[in-house]
Amino acid sequence: MNNRKRYNSLDNYFKNTFGEKIYKVSLDGGFTCPNRDGTLSTEGCIFCSESGSGDFGGSRKLSISEQINEQLKLIEKKFPSGKVIAYFQNFTNTYGNVEYLRKVYYEALAHPRVIGLAIATRPDCLEDNVIELLDEINNKYFLWIELGLQTINEKVAEVINRQYPLKTYEKAAEKLKKHSIKFVTHIIIGLPGEKEEDSLNTAIFSEKCGTWGIKLHLLHIIKNTELEKYYKANELKIQKKDEYVKKVVKILQNISYNIVIHRLTGDGNKDTLEAPLWSLNKRDVLNSIEKEMKMGNLYQGGTEI
Repeated sequence: MNNRKRYNSLDNYFKNTFGEKIYKVSLDGGFTCPNRDGTLSTEGCIFCSESGSGDFGGSRKLSISEQINEQLKLIEKKFPSGKVIAYFQNFTNTYGNVEYLRKVYYEALAHPRVIGLAIATRPDCLEDNVIELLDEINNKYFLWIELGLQTINEKVAEVINRQYPLKTYEKAAEKLKKHSIKFVTHIIIGLPGEKEEDSLNTAIFSEKCGTWGIKLHLLHIIKNTELEKYYKANELKIQKKDEYVKKVVKILQNISYNIVIHRLTGDGNKDTLEAPLWSLNKRDVLNSIEKEMKMGNLYQGGTEI
């Protein structure tokens, strides 16, 4: 009897790799973004929140060590003593002086419960000296980089103000692969102007580029974002839950089981979420995906081994 999970979740990957459950603690490294500071734009990507899409992370008023301890207290009851990944989440976490990057990365790695880093960034913010630092860390610790691709549809990328062409993602993927640095690709489902197969094609493309993992995000309309203005001015169609579930399942069927699934939906802050409100029940969305796969006897990669 096959006991294989229907998709290769990050939780399963951690248990198979480390033999135990591993949590992530989200940190604010005090970064900004070239799409915010005027280098490329001052508007940012239209979906990005005021906190740089790190709404559940630590406070940049605290040191990295203090943030880790604060985050660990939040999960103390369910996870009192295990190892964690320090996740630099807010804004663009390779955008800065390389010595500052070295300082905050190694401060996180010095914490006794931290076994590695996850670093969220843009594909256009991986200069050679940054790659050298990441290579150094990768040779000693567990590391992955998260790249915000979102879509391969260049017209949609313009609408969301991504501010880099697809070729930039491809070059970043090549750089990271050259140094055997794992990377995760972010994909948003339901972007304004996207075609039916765009998210599927984006996932397939990211696999061809060598992505180690993917994060699938439901498009959230967050208050006080450019997307909220777009939503209210253009009457952007918001996906229904069953539409989203079917798209996710189709993506899973069409990518290799070797790709680690870091996320299948979003969990926006209920205080700032404008729509869709059904997404607040994350457990229900995940159960619906599991149910859809079970009904069709479907697995990531399309077939049962």
